[in-house]
Order: sequence, then C-alpha cells, then structure tokens
Amino acid sequence: MEITAQNVNVKIDGQQVLHDESVCAKPGRTLALVGPSGSGKTTLLNVLSLLRRVDGGTVLVGGQDATAWDDRRRRRFWQEHAAFVFQDYGLIDEESVAYNVALSKLPLFAQRAGRIAGVRDALERVGLDGRSAHKVSTLSGGEKQRVGLARAMFRSADVIFADEPTASLDRNNRSLVTNFLLEEAARGVAVIVATHDEVLMAACDQRLNLEGTDQGLAPP
Repeated sequence: MEITAQNVNVKIDGQQVLHDESVCAKPGRTLALVGPSGSGKTTLLNVLSLLRRVDGGTVLVGGQDATAWDDRRRRRFWQEHAAFVFQDYGLIDEESVAYNVALSKLPLFAQRAGRIAGVRDALERVGLDGRSAHKVSTLSGGEKQRVGLARAMFRSADVIFADEPTASLDRNNRSLVTNFLLEEAARGVAVIVATHDEVLMAACDQRLNLEGTDQGLAPP
C-alpha cells in the first residue's frame, strides 16, 4: 500500500512544525524520516499514519485522498492495513504477552485455534517462545520491543509505522528490530520509520531529511 504526503503543513501550539513537506512511501521499500529533535519526524509519521490531521496539503492512502476521512474510515485503515511499533512499546503492562500480540484481533483470537498458533509463531520468531502467558510488566525493555514486533508481525499489515523503534535498546535488540523491518519490506510491506539511529537510516531504501533535503539511499 502506497502512502503519500503532498505539500502537508502542520502547526502545533501556533508553531509551524511541517511546511509543504512531500514524500511517498512505496510497498516493498523502507523510508527513514530523519532530522534533529523537534524537526517534525514524529509529526510527519503521525500524518502519514492518519494519527494527526493536517492544516494544509493532502495525504493519499492507496491512491485515495484520506485527508478528510472521518474517524470511522481512519479506524478501518488502522485495523485492516496498519501496524505500529512505538519507542514506548505501546503495550498494556498488566496483560499477558499473548493478549498484547493479538489485541487487534481479540474477538477472533478467542474463537480460533489458528490465532493462538499465529501468536506462538510470531513470538518464536522474535525469540520469546514460551513467554506468551507472562505479564508484560515482567519483561525488560528489549523484550517489550520484541512483543511490539510480534504484534506487528501477527497483523500481517500492508504498512508499518515505527517511531524511534531502536531507541534505548542494546545492540542485539537494535539488530533484531532493524532486520524485522527489512524482512517486512521484503515481503511487500511499506515501512516508514522516524529515527535517529544511523545504522537503521543506512539500512533504509530512502531518507527524508526534515531539514529540507530528500536523499535517496538506494535507487527507486
């Protein structure tokens, strides 16, 4: 699924955060949004993921103008097409690992053994096999991020939005996150990452520098 921002503008508390920014995230490719703190990386990520509305410009989702979609259409996009990997993990600490992985599909999870198998497969892939019943609150930061990856994997999304997904992680867990995002792109997912991580930046196909220059790290 292709996600495109065309000349988008965003003001927060009266301050211009994004000014006429344009970028296109394509299926099967990784896009890094880079720049110093306060440059608007997370804001643009939220615009592309329809978590934040724009003050001007257009956001296209799969070729459709999503700029004025109502909350119902946005929720449908999140539920059916998108997965999120957050710096703060976005997990429910007092629930189990399995609950968090399958959260977006709980009605089906409760009814189908196949869903349970899918959770187990995802947890095994991120090195957390046997941990499905553990509460998230008992996990380390790196393990929590692995749960976030397993959740994204379980969704089989068309587009993944990742906000500083390697921040505060050790080298092994940073490599795990980076490899996961690259593998998802290889299966045709559009991957959009806001990051300060130079290794992750270098691994991405394209880079948008929010100080003003769009730099492709690989040919289109």
